[in-house]
Amino acid sequence: MSNLAKLEISALDISGNNYMTWAIGAKMHLKGNGLLDAIDKSKKTSDEKKAKAMIFLLHHIHDGLKDEYITKEDPADLWQSLKERFDHQKYIDLPKAKYQWLYLRFQDYKSVVEYNSALFRIISKMVLCGENVSDYDMIEKTLSTFHPGNIVLQQQYRANGYTRYSKLMDVLLVAEQNNELVMMNHQTRPTGAAPFPEANVASSSQNNGRGRGRGYGRNRGRGRGRGRGRGQGKEYRPDESNNERNIKDLEQMITAEILKSKKKVFATDAA
Repeated sequence: MSNLAKLEISALDISGNNYMTWAIGAKMHLKGNGLLDAIDKSKKTSDEKKAKAMIFLLHHIHDGLKDEYITKEDPADLWQSLKERFDHQKYIDLPKAKYQWLYLRFQDYKSVVEYNSALFRIISKMVLCGENVSDYDMIEKTLSTFHPGNIVLQQQYRANGYTRYSKLMDVLLVAEQNNELVMMNHQTRPTGAAPFPEANVASSSQNNGRGRGRGYGRNRGRGRGRGRGRGQGKEYRPDESNNERNIKDLEQMITAEILKSKKKVFATDAA
């Protein structure tokens, strides 16, 4: 008996709003303890099992319901009374579940897990009310409610011809994880933020002016070139030579201007 008292399921509310889930949970626990026959009037059960089943049921219903059914001694009678009182709940829950199913959309959820949880929550209510939902229905609901921007992905998933919803979920979960990894890498180092590798810079400068010794080349005195011929010699640097020429030309211009201004000064003094 102590084992029965420790079983935990949500107690049946006095309004009966949770009757469908409560009935499923109660049956599972009674069956697990060999007491399921105690709530079936068509089957004979020992008084001991009936007492255990009765205690279990009373332990998991609202106190208000306990007071109403305190005169019940047979668990089968109590079970039947609760069923007659609250079994109509499926006619309330089923339209609600169908409405939620109708407006369920994959694109409205931030993650695949959140969508999957919402989908099965709705399906559970429908199944409890006697409405079956097939794998085809779940796959179609998922693919048909993709965001319009993902129409290409939707067509690719359809082309794979999934027949089991669980397989489609596996693929979507893996794709989501890979997408999150790509986004994390992008945020860590956005496009264009990577510095130019120093090794490449060094390699590039070496390639632009190869060699300082013997050999053939045009830039630094190797082989034929505009320097001092083949072999060792002064390195030819076209950029530096041009700069030196430009500097000399500029010095000559400045010197010429200074001389002109001096001549003008002398001419003025002479006058």
